[in-house]
Amino acid sequence: MITDADKLRSLEREIKMRRRVYPRWVEAGRMTQQHADHEIACMETIAEDYRRLVRPQLFEEGDQA
Repeated sequence: MITDADKLRSLEREIKMRRRVYPRWVEAGRMTQQHADHEIACMETIAEDYRRLVRPQLFEEGDQA
């Protein structure tokens, strides 16, 4: 089973990768800076959605322990 926390970790890894790779792609002309910024912002927004989902789940799990 893939949990919301698993999805969040994957999103955060993807954001870090894009921040490393996209500047080289912009420099090489494979992508515009505007497109790179937009793609990273989209992923950050999705990650924030998952952060909101995961936080309450963590509190619920902590209450059961």
